[in-house]
Amino acid sequence: MSTVKIKKGDTVKVIAGADKDKEGKVIAVNHKNNTVIVEGVNMITKHTKPSMANQNGGIIHQEAPIDLSNVMYSLKGKATRVGFKMDGDKKVRYAKATGEVID
Repeated sequence: MSTVKIKKGDTVKVIAGADKDKEGKVIAVNHKNNTVIVEGVNMITKHTKPSMANQNGGIIHQEAPIDLSNVMYSLKGKATRVGFKMDGDKKVRYAKATGEVID
């Protein structure tokens, strides 16, 4: 099993699908299903019944998961692949396009 190179809080660009070329921040990562939820991407309408949390119910617009293979890390508006390298004795992620350390 390969390491997931996208983390919560990263800015990503959608490279395939209906929302191609949209950018957004990662809200959640599901390692088991290899999916991510990106802010403002892959929006769906959900019909909800009234509950204690939502007194009125109705139609809610929310993000749906998108496959990890359909997103790419975005650095300064440009999509780039992510790699790992050792920085001293610490393993860090870096952008392969520029060689810049991400975190």
